Amino acid sequence: MRGIQDAGFEYCTPIQAASLPYTLNGHDIVGKAQTGTGKTAAFLINIITDLINHPVDGERFLGEARSLILAPTRELAIQIGADAAVLLKHTKLKVHTLVGGMDYGKQLQGLQKQHCDILVGTPGRLLDFANNRDIYLDQVEVLVIDEADRMLDMGFIPQVRRLVNLTPKREDRQTLLFSATFTPEVLRLSETWTDKPATIEIGAERVATDTVEQQILITTASEKFTLLNNILLSDNVDSVMVFANRRDICRTLYEKLRKQGFKVGVLSGDVPQTRRMKTLDAFKSGALKVMVATDVAGRGIHVDGVSHVVNYTLPEEPEDYVHRIGRTGRAGQTGISISFACEDDAFLLEPIEKLLDMKLPCTMPEDRLIQPVVDSKELQKNGPVHGSKTKEPPKAEDPKAEELKA
Repeated sequence: MRGIQDAGFEYCTPIQAASLPYTLNGHDIVGKAQTGTGKTAAFLINIITDLINHPVDGERFLGEARSLILAPTRELAIQIGADAAVLLKHTKLKVHTLVGGMDYGKQLQGLQKQHCDILVGTPGRLLDFANNRDIYLDQVEVLVIDEADRMLDMGFIPQVRRLVNLTPKREDRQTLLFSATFTPEVLRLSETWTDKPATIEIGAERVATDTVEQQILITTASEKFTLLNNILLSDNVDSVMVFANRRDICRTLYEKLRKQGFKVGVLSGDVPQTRRMKTLDAFKSGALKVMVATDVAGRGIHVDGVSHVVNYTLPEEPEDYVHRIGRTGRAGQTGISISFACEDDAFLLEPIEKLLDMKLPCTMPEDRLIQPVVDSKELQKNGPVHGSKTKEPPKAEDPKAEELKA
């Protein structure tokens, strides 16, 4: 209870209120919920309660996990581990996080120093440890499979299946499976891995619309960067996540925004894990104002106070839209989501609206948002600093302005 208080929870979120009565009584659940709804705390509180109420009397081996949490991305696994550490602070239980892209030896040292009560990790790295007999899963009492739909999308299911097979039979463990969507594939997996589960659904519509103001701006591909630049200069924009579908788009955006003088970081699969963690910490502390990310890297990032999410490109999977805008408006706070719809990706709007069961308002951007972007270095030579409130838009007849505009 002291850990829950430290984490700032006063009341249950809908997913917590719906799941805890089942899970605390030992039932399996299949839960439909997006990130940002409080589901991490929902399964952690259940695990911690179970481990405290059933202490191990006999001898324990190092690396022998009592509970296992599988997450599809490194960032999400690290976030779950950090959340667990807060909730465990006033107990003797220990959490270990194993993710790829980081030093295997250091992670192994951690396991060899302390018992493993809660083990969090990504499938590939967990399998490495299991194959090397550095972890043992045959005593797992509670198994959590988080974001099962994303596990499917990323091709992790064969690895997850091998890990699940290393744990006790489903009748002898408690299994909690969470997914943003209940596709036929997810439901098939839940039938295989859970035992008489309770099904809990927290609708995407509520998450997406109650706390996030959604805007769709109709634009052209060539105007997108100008639009983004001018949105980032607006007074009410504090902390922004910008999503794009591909790594190369993210990299280009990062370089261009940095050139414009913005404090910006990038999170994508090609960035080394240690660098990703440093970048994320800088964004959380406010040292970076803008974070450019792909969907894989953006999943599971929990940063307080993200005021805006910008969809530079509309996601190809409608569920990713809900996940993206869930980065803002978290835990009852309000946020703004701005999506760019151009000639290349406007057709992706309809599936998103179908998922949300609502029509999204499409508007043309205000004139001030499509004023030409001028290179900040050029401006320092030729006029006021970019973004200063006194700067007038360049007049068309001014040859210098015309040159800058070009």
